Amino acid sequence: MARPIKIDAPALRLDPERALESLDWGEVFESDGPVEIELGIGVGRFLLASAAQRPEVNHLGIEWANKYLRIAERRADKRGLKNIRFARLDGRELICRTVPDHSVSAYYVFYPDPWPKKRHHKRRFFQPETLDHLVRTLVPNGWLHVATDHEEYWSVIEPLLEGDARFVRQAEFGGPAFPLPTDGPLTNYEEKYGREGRARHRASWRVG
Repeated sequence: MARPIKIDAPALRLDPERALESLDWGEVFESDGPVEIELGIGVGRFLLASAAQRPEVNHLGIEWANKYLRIAERRADKRGLKNIRFARLDGRELICRTVPDHSVSAYYVFYPDPWPKKRHHKRRFFQPETLDHLVRTLVPNGWLHVATDHEEYWSVIEPLLEGDARFVRQAEFGGPAFPLPTDGPLTNYEEKYGREGRARHRASWRVG
């Protein structure tokens, strides 16, 4: 039997090795509420606001940069958020390996690393295999919200999702269940890029 997930130090962070062995959301959150995952949270601006807005929803934030992750963890602890956990690992690997079937209500992928060099494109989050596991792990009618400033990466992401009949693009970014207003910046990156005048591409899809 696989060892259960434990919350490792810092208090809200998952042990990455065990997270890649098995995941049980009831053990992770000690709650049976719906689960949402943000990949690449930075310092946690969106994730923390969403968790504070909806205490009945469990939030997992994934971030590789440890300095940013520690900032987000400190802020979550200071605000007393009980419905949030963090993980420092490769989000694509977690989704493909251990996220349970039909267990995630929404994924948020905001400003993912574009890996601009062609030889690094295989490291990008959006790959055909990843889409298979997004479909597998999302609940029926679950959401995928995506934002990027990178023109070339968007030219890959958009046709990849539009060409997959399992993903139904919504008329507007966000939708009725989106936790925060969409007319302003959702992340620190988005605010910074807006000041710099960069293009912003945002869209939402649902999985039937």
